[in-house]
Amino acid sequence: MKPLTVKNLTVITAGNLVQGSEETLIQHGAYRLKQVKKTNTALFTSKRIVNWKSLEPLYPLVLVTDWSYSHNEIPMQIITIKVTNADEAYWKFVNFYRDQFNIPVVAITGTSGKTTTKEMIKHILSAEKKVSATTLSSNSRTASLQYLLSIDEETEAAVFETAVGSPGDVTKAGKYFKPTIGIITNIGAHHLNYCKTLEGYIQAKGEMLDIIHPKGTLIINAEDKNSKKIDFSRFHGNIIKIGKHESCDFRAVNIRYHNNGMLFTIIYNNESFEVFVPGFGEHQVYNALEAIAAVYEIGITIPMAAKQLQSFRHLNKQLQLFEGINHSVLIDDTWSITTTSLEAALKVLQTLGKDKKKIAVIGTITDLGSWGYIIHEQAGELIHQIGVDVLVTIGEHARIMADHAVDLGLSSPVYTFKNSLLAYKLLQDIVDENTILLVKGDMYSKQVSNLATDLKRKKGLPPE
Repeated sequence: MKPLTVKNLTVITAGNLVQGSEETLIQHGAYRLKQVKKTNTALFTSKRIVNWKSLEPLYPLVLVTDWSYSHNEIPMQIITIKVTNADEAYWKFVNFYRDQFNIPVVAITGTSGKTTTKEMIKHILSAEKKVSATTLSSNSRTASLQYLLSIDEETEAAVFETAVGSPGDVTKAGKYFKPTIGIITNIGAHHLNYCKTLEGYIQAKGEMLDIIHPKGTLIINAEDKNSKKIDFSRFHGNIIKIGKHESCDFRAVNIRYHNNGMLFTIIYNNESFEVFVPGFGEHQVYNALEAIAAVYEIGITIPMAAKQLQSFRHLNKQLQLFEGINHSVLIDDTWSITTTSLEAALKVLQTLGKDKKKIAVIGTITDLGSWGYIIHEQAGELIHQIGVDVLVTIGEHARIMADHAVDLGLSSPVYTFKNSLLAYKLLQDIVDENTILLVKGDMYSKQVSNLATDLKRKKGLPPE
């Protein structure tokens, strides 16, 4: 793709260059004034700009507008393209830019595992290709344009998260990225404050089917109960199933814990491949299966993908092991919390905590709206089913899960606190060298994340 200039943009948007040089390069884009952070940005807006002085450090700035400014109202340093409709001009620009690139683009959605799977794909592909990708879990709708513009003539593949905060989010992301490969990691219960019901949330995730190229590929977890509720008949591309069942295209068998990660065997086309992936838990195996299936579609062999995965750097605050207070083992899982990720964390605690006292410290699950009580009760069911030796909850809503676990028959000691200070004092007394301690919450709960920090004796893995 040749460098984009004001002249090109004027043609793309069917606009009229009112003032400024048509040779000026465009390197960034924005549809809100506060998104303009750098020079050489094209700003598409119907709103009237009044405070021009604040924009001076960002010159040259290209304004694409349908607002009728009075004579001499716009500073001469602002390059101005007048269009009939600024919103239509914006999407003409987006579509033009995306259509310049014939590369594999992976879009990932799901309740848990999006960021990890995306980072795995990026890590594997980066060994041989220049890859554009979302930064960690920064997947907000307002960032989509900048991620699209991060693709340039040297980019050979791209991988982006498409999160769901409300219905339509995946569809909107698809207008930017037009993925050739889509992944649905799993579907739990989250963001019910905007999706209203679990069915609405499943439908919002299912928008992935509508944004993949008609001849593209959809990768799904064949064993995820909510993903099975999606109507796949409307998707006419290639569907790849991952899981443990023999009907799966990429099948994991002989799964076992091993030295700070998981060992398993992939069976594909009647061939077997040994794989090690850093990070504990069976859910990590599913993340790896999805990543390997995606890169295989792009042309990376399974042995090559498996070799790259060995050096994958496990993400911070996601089932991360430390030495804790009183020489205990601490599992810091305070990146996010859903019932899906809670189940995975409790299973890891059970496996790593064999012959140890297992303590779970759990915070509130957020973004549930009127579903808060029900989802916290479901969390209580998981705690009762999987079991812990001591349960500690922090926060008013988190107490619901504790009470429900007790009602179901959990006989272990249970402590409920409104804040982490009292929890820390308790843990100081009951934690010892024979204790493994899970702290589960999300990045927005400072009470829980700060508690995890306070409980760390020092960084690094505990001695075996």
